[in-house]
Amino acid sequence: MWILENVISRPLSIHPQMDAAKREVLERQGYKVVGGHSGVKLCHWTKNSLTGGAGCYKETFYGIKSHRCLQMTPTVDSCNLGCLFCWRTQEWGSDSLIESDDPGFVVEGSIEAQRKLISGYGGNPDVPRERFREAWQPNQVAISLTGEPTLYRRLGEMIDEFKRRGMTTFLVTNGTTPAVLRRMAAENRLPTQLYVTVAAPNAEVYRKLMAPKSDHEWEKLRETLALLPGLETRTVIRHTLVEGWNLGWEDEYAALDALAGPMFIECKGYSFVGESRLRLRVENMPEHAVIREFASRLAERLGYGIAAEREDSRVVLLTRDGRLHPIESGLGTPGEPLYRRSGDAAATSRGPP
Repeated sequence: MWILENVISRPLSIHPQMDAAKREVLERQGYKVVGGHSGVKLCHWTKNSLTGGAGCYKETFYGIKSHRCLQMTPTVDSCNLGCLFCWRTQEWGSDSLIESDDPGFVVEGSIEAQRKLISGYGGNPDVPRERFREAWQPNQVAISLTGEPTLYRRLGEMIDEFKRRGMTTFLVTNGTTPAVLRRMAAENRLPTQLYVTVAAPNAEVYRKLMAPKSDHEWEKLRETLALLPGLETRTVIRHTLVEGWNLGWEDEYAALDALAGPMFIECKGYSFVGESRLRLRVENMPEHAVIREFASRLAERLGYGIAAEREDSRVVLLTRDGRLHPIESGLGTPGEPLYRRSGDAAATSRGPP
């Protein structure tokens, strides 16, 4: 195995540990647990990219490097929804997070966990030495994986910690905590790119498919969507589409998307993986052609265009001008809109200013 020079592994300070039974279940599933409530897991596309294969669709759409991407969550067993399409174990999860580990500890522990997960690739002859060295220093974090990250009360501080290490930050939320996003915006602690999952066109489908744990989550989601146009960061609406459950209703989805005015819209097919297989059937996985047709109809209603697609991930990207806007371009940094929103007084077209 290659030896990495100048790498010092420092012991982390003592923090509360997760319940042993939960930890065992998560570790069997490939997670590295960090502290009392965070976790890291290697993405399939990170492994694929390390060995010279293709990166994930986010590399195609936004220009991140999959082999340098850290996939983590600060809420590994906490979520306020019970989505049928979710891959996670839901039996022992909580809808709140009482304890909050120190953000610096979570970030350092997550990077250390990622290094442990990729360490075996150092001796793989299919992994170029330079690529492995780059992966050892992740420069992008996807705060998603499992659970609802906005339940972690120190999320904004954690994003700051990642940014201080030169990392771009993608945050995925179910949109049910608009107060958290308002606070993060007021404190200038928004992520590089904010995803909001919209997997239902109306309250009835939402109640059946998302299985919320209170009666107010749908209205909170709509409140979050109305908040997005004023946030100074790159915004994405992700439609997770499940055959036989939430496909169709393009007019209603278009109304929700118009409320949010996102920079990007991802139309993505559900994958029959993990514990979602206990709740859904393989027939609920839509084919890429179905996703593309849905995306085309949605784009027509919104005046967006198809910018890119990845058939291997069954996902289609829509933007206002039908073009890609990768992070490397320097566009869309906080305080600098990616391009003018259609409602802006100064906007004369859907293209860049």
